[in-house]
Amino acid sequence: MSDTIRLADLVRSMPCATKLRHTEELLTSEWLVANGLGGYASGTVSGIPTRRYHGLLVAALPAPYGRMMMFNHLSEQVRMPDGRVIRFGGQEWVGGRLELETGSLIEFRLEGGLPVWLYELDDIVIEKRLLMNHRLNTVYVTYRLARGEGTIRLKLRPAVHFRPHEAPVSTPLANEYTLTAVNDRCELSAGPQLPILRLQLQGQNRAFTIEGTRMSEVLYRIEESRGYESAGELWSPGYFRVDLSQGSSATLIASTESWDSINAIPPDSAARGESGRRERLLEMAGPAAYDQMSAELVLAADQFIITPASRSRDTALGSVSGDELRSIIAGYHWFTDWGRDTMISLDGLTLVTGRHWEAGCILRSFARYVRDGLIPNYFPDGKTEGVYHTADASLWYFHALDRYVECTGDRSTLRALLPVLLDIVDHHLRGTKFGIGVDPTDGLLKQGQQGYQLTWMDAKVDDWVVTPRRGKAVEINSLWYNALSLLAKWLGEERGDAESRPFLDHAERARVSFNARFWNEDLGFLFDVIDGESGNDPACRPNQIMSISPRFPVLDRGHWEAVIDVVQKQLVTPVGLRSLAPGHPDYKSRYYGDLRARDAAYHQGTVWGWLIGPFLDAWQKVNQNDRAGARKLLEGFVPHLGEACIGSISEVFDAEAPFTPRGCIAQAWSVAEVLRTWVQSTPDSEERQG
Repeated sequence: MSDTIRLADLVRSMPCATKLRHTEELLTSEWLVANGLGGYASGTVSGIPTRRYHGLLVAALPAPYGRMMMFNHLSEQVRMPDGRVIRFGGQEWVGGRLELETGSLIEFRLEGGLPVWLYELDDIVIEKRLLMNHRLNTVYVTYRLARGEGTIRLKLRPAVHFRPHEAPVSTPLANEYTLTAVNDRCELSAGPQLPILRLQLQGQNRAFTIEGTRMSEVLYRIEESRGYESAGELWSPGYFRVDLSQGSSATLIASTESWDSINAIPPDSAARGESGRRERLLEMAGPAAYDQMSAELVLAADQFIITPASRSRDTALGSVSGDELRSIIAGYHWFTDWGRDTMISLDGLTLVTGRHWEAGCILRSFARYVRDGLIPNYFPDGKTEGVYHTADASLWYFHALDRYVECTGDRSTLRALLPVLLDIVDHHLRGTKFGIGVDPTDGLLKQGQQGYQLTWMDAKVDDWVVTPRRGKAVEINSLWYNALSLLAKWLGEERGDAESRPFLDHAERARVSFNARFWNEDLGFLFDVIDGESGNDPACRPNQIMSISPRFPVLDRGHWEAVIDVVQKQLVTPVGLRSLAPGHPDYKSRYYGDLRARDAAYHQGTVWGWLIGPFLDAWQKVNQNDRAGARKLLEGFVPHLGEACIGSISEVFDAEAPFTPRGCIAQAWSVAEVLRTWVQSTPDSEERQG
């Protein structure tokens, strides 16, 4: 542990007093706590909800529910020792509406990855903390009198709007919420079809007052800027009150679990348990958590690794075979688990962090979902079956398995998965769904079906596929060659050369055709798509870097420097790679506006953080493993951990300075690839990992 940061030392502080921070920063800075099931709590530092996804408990529930918004908001007041009543915590009900109040917030920080707020009210300072139980839909909000004399009284008013977490905020409230209250605990129900929310307050002189009220005209400003319904209602059953004095604390517990489960884990036990779990995450990561940046990302990585709550049947089937179902949430708030994102993220989220057993579970779990040679593109929220329209997720599966076997030496999992790998390749050779299959004329992999977006550049608005890329895409064929070469290698090691020879032949044919057809001599880099609907596409995109980055690069060695040079000059930014070079007619410098405007820019210039990983894999191959140079290319992510989602990395960024973070506030492959390459670029990384 000498090289690993201790949890107690892992603090990221954000001064928030009005004189130091403008309200706008408090509204755009966000926090996230996840529960290992896909559920979460999230909001702005200010306490003001700006997204439909902001709430204190988004529970991950078995199908058909999926993720449900169960506890939206908590208004907070304090009665001072002299009798004055002061609002704090962001917003308070006034005349049936929410009014802004951020002046009392003096500091927000993450301690061990968990949020802490400090509110200064005259000579009183109140500390608030929030945590969730791991793999339970339970949240704890704890208050402590950090400074001040005498006794204060807190008034806490919960507000709810039971709905799927992605449902518009304008969705009508339930016709009737039923409240059952006994002393310091109560239950809220909106009918037999929906789960029950259980609320309990623990502390001194606590009580609950029934006072049902509707909160009208709640505005969610980010939903408004993104072109969605932005105003809705909340309902409150009443309010809790509790006394606070020096040395005491009070905790509001909200849960969809049973009372037996809630009572089994009191707040102190929950805090100690979660602290111990996070300490163990740092211990497992070992040298990967040797500094502030990597240690924070180890904890950020934990938010994405889940046991999918919706697929309880698959969880049971896995248990029968002695395995456990695991997956990776692609991003918060709106993504579920996606096959492509999972395979790209697996190395950084699980192998770098020492979570090897879970990496094996993820690979074996996805093997059970292979259909027609394809792994799922994604699993819809609240569903048990995947959606399969992806041309590259199955190929990234080979890449993930390669990294796993190299790291762990687990040949038994490799042997168990070989029939699945053979099935995937066989379907691609014969042709499978969505026009995915090998062209017999050149051995290259083609893909495309009208109305579908099959590569990672998958933006679609109604019937408009923004970047269809139908034909033979450069990264698809790079991954195809790598998959064939890996399969041949593994078959040779496990079954002998006779088994591997046919796949070596397919790989060599693809390699020769790739270099003859993708190299654009006039421009000095690779076509993005060949044999497309409009011929060959010469757009300068980052996809070509995948021809160098995998274990088996398909591109001839003589072209590596040229590709890396043009990508570095045209596409590399401080926070990832542009998806299209400036100067192209379709280039968009900002990812902003309604859904159509955003999707038009999604892969047309917008910067993607995850692409720094493949780029540095390629860059290192031609720069003699220059770790110092690689570290310089990652330094732009350091200040980013203090903006957007504090302690995590966003999905995308604007294509031009100041590279404003956009999209999901926390993205799995962004965190994974930055963490992986950050650790690899440590000056003594080989000794640390060895």
